[in-house]
Amino acid sequence: MLTGLSVRNVVLIEKLELDLSAGLTALTGETGAGKSILLDALGMATGARSDRALVRSGSEKAQCTASFTLPKNHPIWDRLKEQDIDFDALEDLTLRRVVNADGRSKAYVNDNSVSVKLLNEIGDLLLEVHGQHDGRGLLDPLTHIDLLDQFGGYASELSDCADAFKLRQSTQKELDALLTLQAKASEDQEFLEHAIAELDRLDARAGEDESLAAERKFLQGAEGALSELTAAQDALGEDGAFEQRLSTALAGIERVRTKFGEGETAAARALGTASEALERALLETQEARDAVSQAAMTFDVEPGRLDETEKRLFALKAAARKYDCDVASLLERRASFASELSALENVAMDITQSRKKAAAAKAAYDKAAAKLTKARQKAAKTLDAAVAKELPPLKMERAQFMTDISDAPESARGIDEIRFKVSTNPGTPVGPLEKIASGGELARFALAIKVALAAKTQSVMVFDEVDQGVGGAVADAVGKRLARLAQNAQVFVVTHSPQVAACANHQFRIEKSSDGITTTTHVHAISEAEREEEIARMLAGETVTQEARAAARQLMAS
Repeated sequence: MLTGLSVRNVVLIEKLELDLSAGLTALTGETGAGKSILLDALGMATGARSDRALVRSGSEKAQCTASFTLPKNHPIWDRLKEQDIDFDALEDLTLRRVVNADGRSKAYVNDNSVSVKLLNEIGDLLLEVHGQHDGRGLLDPLTHIDLLDQFGGYASELSDCADAFKLRQSTQKELDALLTLQAKASEDQEFLEHAIAELDRLDARAGEDESLAAERKFLQGAEGALSELTAAQDALGEDGAFEQRLSTALAGIERVRTKFGEGETAAARALGTASEALERALLETQEARDAVSQAAMTFDVEPGRLDETEKRLFALKAAARKYDCDVASLLERRASFASELSALENVAMDITQSRKKAAAAKAAYDKAAAKLTKARQKAAKTLDAAVAKELPPLKMERAQFMTDISDAPESARGIDEIRFKVSTNPGTPVGPLEKIASGGELARFALAIKVALAAKTQSVMVFDEVDQGVGGAVADAVGKRLARLAQNAQVFVVTHSPQVAACANHQFRIEKSSDGITTTTHVHAISEAEREEEIARMLAGETVTQEARAAARQLMAS
């Protein structure tokens, strides 16, 4: 329920504070007094399109605030929770809009700054305006499905369809991901198979690059070392000439020792030392020659061994660069490739299973959507009959109303597009309600629909000029239906009809005054006695007669 409306500097309204109540409230006044301005202010507060033209002349900004008292189960609370907006369901919800003279605009929900778009979305959940100023009612075909679903009352079918759609989406997403993987799998598989085969041929071994590097370093210096060792062998002489000379020297020393004996003389001791040295020289020369030969043999590598070693080392390093790792990790990379290849080879099996799941989810969704469509078709027939019953008393006995159900893309709400269509005169084609009906007709169609929906709405409803072009018994029928609708909802009606105003629970008179410089619109809540006078004025015109007052009393009593 809309409990309060505060307006500052909107067109002709300088300052306005309205306390509002449940039931039917009539807004009356002379033509041009500013009733549409009040609707503009309400629309501004709830996010409707507004611009700087609404700012009162000479003011820096216009501001409108609307306060709502709402039940705990109102859908608005979930919307606020989604947007992380603070609220207390036991307190009023406040919407505020400020429009500056330069056109800039600010929006607030419970004093939380929000976008105008969000304010409008929230306003759509709280307010319906039907008639020539309609911006949130039947002119938006997207609301038609909500109205039909409210009327139908098939909450379980809606819930089942939403759940089935969610499962359909998740299974299809899983299948699409696998199909995408499969699409690139052939290219990836070819790469993986080639890489594994290449690494298998390479047959890298742990630590091989380090041993090859050491061998390469050795081989690179082997040729020079062998040359030096060969020179050493040449110096030692492999023909035995050096040993022969030593042997000759030793034989001579021995002959001298034999001639002079082996006594303890100094000469004998010197000859013994020389003989021993020559014997050692003969022995060590051979050992040296053997050691040098053995050393030379270690550097006597097979031809091309260096090339082979470098080729192997470079191949390992090239593979490591190619597969973005070090040589030591080539074995791990090969194992990783094998694992990826195995996963790719399982994609076909996964796709088969995923297709089955997606197909089952699709079948379940189709079944739920078809059940929902059937429920909507049944509800549409009942709604069409209920609306048709309401049209003749509203002076629309020749009008036709139908709920058109056509195919729509799959969604959580099924596969249906709902569009209200009408024909206002015999022989004219049926077309979209928002395009065929005039402002007054649109408001009366809305009234008929809302009466058919009865208590199944949680929005505040505003009917603008629903009595346009009608009077007498028809206006009385309009008023009584508005009153009936207001038994379960808060309803506002902008009216020039005394019959409609007489059916209201509350009434505001809108007046315009001028001091010759500025013009101002005022809104007054009027008492029962004042209502009688106002309705009499609406009946009689400028001069209110006793007969008009009596007629007003009769209207209010009926």
